[in-house]
Amino acid sequence: MSWKVEYIFLIAFSTLVDYTTGILMERSERKKTRQLLLFLSLSTNLGLLFFFKYFNFAVDNLNLVFDQIGIQQDIPLMNFLLPVGISFYTFQTLSYSIDVYFGRQKAEKHLGYFALYVSFFPQLVAGPIERFSRLTPQFKIKHAFTYDNLANGLRLILYGLFIKMVIADNLAALVDEVYAAPENYSSLDIFKGLMIYSFQIYSDFYGYSIIAIGSAQLMGIKLMDNFRTPYLAKNIAEFWQRWHISLSTWFRDYLYFPLGGNRVAKQRWIFNIFTVFVVSGLWHGASWTFLIWGALFGVVYLIEYLFNKTFKIEKEFKPYSIGHILLAIKTFLIVTLIWVFFRSESFESAINIFRLLFENIGISPAELVIPNYLILFFSLFIISDILLYNQRFDKWLSNFPVIGRWTIYSFLMFAIIVFAGVENFPFIYFQF
Repeated sequence: MSWKVEYIFLIAFSTLVDYTTGILMERSERKKTRQLLLFLSLSTNLGLLFFFKYFNFAVDNLNLVFDQIGIQQDIPLMNFLLPVGISFYTFQTLSYSIDVYFGRQKAEKHLGYFALYVSFFPQLVAGPIERFSRLTPQFKIKHAFTYDNLANGLRLILYGLFIKMVIADNLAALVDEVYAAPENYSSLDIFKGLMIYSFQIYSDFYGYSIIAIGSAQLMGIKLMDNFRTPYLAKNIAEFWQRWHISLSTWFRDYLYFPLGGNRVAKQRWIFNIFTVFVVSGLWHGASWTFLIWGALFGVVYLIEYLFNKTFKIEKEFKPYSIGHILLAIKTFLIVTLIWVFFRSESFESAINIFRLLFENIGISPAELVIPNYLILFFSLFIISDILLYNQRFDKWLSNFPVIGRWTIYSFLMFAIIVFAGVENFPFIYFQF
């Protein structure tokens, strides 16, 4: 059996388990029975996720511990590919099972509708992570083919392809140069590479998200927005309200609130915040770099919270004011530095980047050259992102006259055809 068939069986098995346990939980009046069924659903999904995503990470660290304490025990690693989208559809089905257990959601009796919820193709492999109560009712109503759905869907797809193929893929080539041999670049070029990665990962994932939203829109299905100009956030808390919104809200509803949220003692609240960020880091990947990445966001979040509570300066700044712009620049710089751990292949590589960032002042054996056409398109992307503050591209463009819309369409298509990245870079979030 090929790995593709095996992974289809994997998602089918997970779907059947959650479908069955959901119905049985709703039918059962005994709390212990419902708890057992919820445990079966959670352990199945999290067990599969652990086995495919975290098993080798756990074994590596366990073998390291054994070696440090002198135990001659080498646990073998498992050699298999990570199923595409497993982190996304696992969290999507977990939210369903938890909602059914607490009575917030009626169990779905129709296997076809439930299977469609789990495997809806536009958002299967990289989100947005949708809730059953929002997505499935849309499957059960008749959707007529309309001009508005077609126009808005194609607008989003076109813009998403431009962001991914022209912006993200061209930036990716520059980032790879810097991270492959940072010692060859000056501190300034390294810092440019770090900032470029911030926009690469944003444009890569943002591009995918609006392609997915646009593809669903063609069929009349509305998916939630996953990004709202995150680099215009005034602080880390707002950044995570605007970045990967479907994941942030998932952790809020199914981890932060169950831990007690902010309705607990201060020390416990700090623990809750830090736990959410660390778990978020581990969700992204089985590596110490991801764990550190999440932990750093948690630390900065708490520091900013205490600072803002003491001085209360952020409330004074309105959108686009000088104060807002300065705070957004501060947030962007912090996020850019934390992204180093996300992008680096190891902790040592990340530390080396930071070391060279301060040591290679004036040293420039190689130069990071950004093509003029990329500077142009990148600048237009930044301008458009600022203009789209708190609104989506399709709605914004629908207000233009016909000639204005088609001028923008033509420009985007021309840019994709002529200036798309030469190398095919997979979507970054496919690995999660």
